[in-house]
Amino acid sequence: MMLLLLVLLCALGYVVNRFRRGRGGWMFYGAAFVLFVASACGPLSVWLAIHLQAPYATRPKITWAPRNAIVVLGAGATLIFATGEVTVPVPAGNRLVEGYTLYRECKQTGNDCKLIVSGGDAAHVGKPEAVVYGEVLLRMGVDRNDLMLESRSMNTWQNAQFVQPMLKAYAPQRVVLVTSAMHMRRAQMFFEHFGIDALLVRADYVGSRYTWLPSSQSLALTDAALHEYAGVWLYHLYNAMGWNVPSSR
Repeated sequence: MMLLLLVLLCALGYVVNRFRRGRGGWMFYGAAFVLFVASACGPLSVWLAIHLQAPYATRPKITWAPRNAIVVLGAGATLIFATGEVTVPVPAGNRLVEGYTLYRECKQTGNDCKLIVSGGDAAHVGKPEAVVYGEVLLRMGVDRNDLMLESRSMNTWQNAQFVQPMLKAYAPQRVVLVTSAMHMRRAQMFFEHFGIDALLVRADYVGSRYTWLPSSQSLALTDAALHEYAGVWLYHLYNAMGWNVPSSR
């Protein structure tokens, strides 16, 4: 998304300089330069990351109920070309560890605990995220009877949409939603749209810093944050246009 914005600004600058008299196009070039520096050197990436993640910085204290569901959202799957194996990518590892930790804490109370993993084959690697993650969780020690897989969803909206009937069938008294802090605002909004009142637990928190020289890490963080904000804006736009399914709240 960040690359698209930079290319668009530069293209507008070229068009203005090419087809209009004067130097108005340099305003677009200047805007592209400022945006690049703000993103790559930290000011924009730090600001965006803080405002997205701050509400979820502190992990909540969980009081487990007689029936509990821990929902872990997918973060892609990786195909190892040398072997053909599909494995868990780095971002998803934190979510699996957090989900498993919560599952063990829940089980130690003696209450009923289900671990729901949501994610289809969005990366088109030949295996749904939920199946890949489920295999790892089983090796970690999750009871097969406690593991529920939602393997159709291709995005966060469908995560919420397809998990809803699973939760309705199980009827938990406590729902815990696990995803990255950067992703949590959009996930929370979508799950609430489908009437799912969940306790929010971040699996990771991405930090950023100011640098004198451009950093690819800061650029990537800015891009990820803009993706999340775009998802939130589109949700409100679709609601205003009546394109979303009616809210279950």
